[in-house]
Amino acid sequence: MPIRNDETHWGQASITLHWLTFALVTCAAVLGLTMGDLPLGVTKLKLYALHKSLGLTVLALTALRLGWRLTGRVPRELPGAPRWQTALASATHGALYFLLLAVPLTGWRYNSVSGFPLQWFGMLHLPALGATDLAAKHAAKDWHEALFYTLAALVVVHAVAALGHHYFWRDDTLRRMWFRRATRTAALPASPPAQDTPP
Repeated sequence: MPIRNDETHWGQASITLHWLTFALVTCAAVLGLTMGDLPLGVTKLKLYALHKSLGLTVLALTALRLGWRLTGRVPRELPGAPRWQTALASATHGALYFLLLAVPLTGWRYNSVSGFPLQWFGMLHLPALGATDLAAKHAAKDWHEALFYTLAALVVVHAVAALGHHYFWRDDTLRRMWFRRATRTAALPASPPAQDTPP
């Protein structure tokens, strides 16, 4: 499989970044939804640090994906796709990219105005996005949570649409974002039975 995209398929780089982003977002989401209920201690602090590092990784990967997409070829839409479906898919992808940037950035802002330092896996120190501010802290938290739930809902819609293409419309939309390039081919009509020829 080629690294770069071509006219009909996503390349290995785009596919790897897509599924890696999905895995990281899922892990960060699980941590974000559960770590707040844990008792204060070393484990909770480590999970918060991991959640933040995963979010920063998603932010960096999304920036990389955007750069890769803007500088490379984007596969054309499948033939026969309705115009409304193409427009809706483009709008959904744009919203997903925006949210994959906005959710980590609001988390970064929330961490900053809460007065906590931010590190990426304990190796890279990142600057604060604002001074400590109680009012800004509550606003940043609200934005971070609202944008996360919007992202989660959109991911579900995106997944349902992909499964609909695969199982209902039976096209190659989902297959093009997988690592194998198997394509669905229409079944050929059965050959008519051989007839006896007269002697």
